[in-house]
Amino acid sequence: MRADKKIVHLTSVHHPYDPRIFHKQCQSLKEAGYDVTLLAKASEENKITPVKHIELTNYQSKFKRMIKGNLEVYKKAKQLNADLYHFHDPELMLAARLLKRRNNVVVYDIHEDFVTSLIKKDYLKKPVKKLIKYTFRTIEKMLTSKFKKVIAEKYYQEIYPDAHMVLNYPVVNEAFLNHTKTEEAPECRVLYTGNVDEQRGAFIHAELPRIHENVHVHLVGKCPKQFAEAIDEIASSQKDRIHINGIDQFIKKEEIDQTYLSRNWLAGLALFPPTDHYLKKELTKFFEYMNAGIPILCSNFPKWKEFVERYQCGLVVDPYDEKEIHDAIEYLYNHPEQAKAMGENGKQAVLEELNWQTQADHLVKLYDSWLQLN
Repeated sequence: MRADKKIVHLTSVHHPYDPRIFHKQCQSLKEAGYDVTLLAKASEENKITPVKHIELTNYQSKFKRMIKGNLEVYKKAKQLNADLYHFHDPELMLAARLLKRRNNVVVYDIHEDFVTSLIKKDYLKKPVKKLIKYTFRTIEKMLTSKFKKVIAEKYYQEIYPDAHMVLNYPVVNEAFLNHTKTEEAPECRVLYTGNVDEQRGAFIHAELPRIHENVHVHLVGKCPKQFAEAIDEIASSQKDRIHINGIDQFIKKEEIDQTYLSRNWLAGLALFPPTDHYLKKELTKFFEYMNAGIPILCSNFPKWKEFVERYQCGLVVDPYDEKEIHDAIEYLYNHPEQAKAMGENGKQAVLEELNWQTQADHLVKLYDSWLQLN
């Protein structure tokens, strides 16, 4: 019986209502009948949900979080005596290893290519990057050898060949399904959702009001104040056409969903500079834009180009070619029927294939097999 099996999800880094951890995995497992508890830092809002939330201390210092936080996670998780522990942060590997017993299961959930993102800093010399990579992989292999592994992205299987894919597809949103776009042409407004930083195209997005004379750019997601100031500086005299919601604050999923519905958007943005990490990755953002019926406007990385062309759901451009970017915005604005068709193609692909329910069913089957329920 699933109800007899105690499941604990652990994160000291992510927001307690993180879309993948809380809205997708914890809620889906609870709906499947498992007894689910989430150990995560305290939230400013007290949500009443079927998933139990045990609060962790929100350490401002990363060093304290990695030392004291690990100890706190271990103590609180051990008291719960779970049948399965599912952790989401590499820094919790030691706590998770201490929780592993012969009669329980520990799952390592890999959300991102941690090493690539760790060593992408330009100021690190190549030998230092190699040392960081080797050290992390050695420790990771040693501490996680007895764990089950799940990965959020297809390409992570190159690094973790024995991992199970539980992809970050979106929950099909009923509000999006029932939302019919007006017959009026889209506004000349483009939207980016998610964390705002240089690697995710913040400085390229800041150039758009200069590149196109009419476009407004909306950035919705956590944006450190220094990035907001840098974006304003880049936009310069056009900064009144940059709109940032999320300066130094987490934006809840419900608010982002409402943003998708609030306007007839021209496109969802992902004009990222090329990095090893993003060149290989299918962005979760793509699925969210598609779910909302918004055309994608993204960088022309081979994987992204292949994806957008396969589903006919947007346009790809060289992120450093201002004429290409201008012409793409102009095309979408002047061809509303084609833009609408791209949005509908994306929505249909999510409904039929790229949706969280397919992954939730797979996750539940994995849990059932690991806990010997089938």
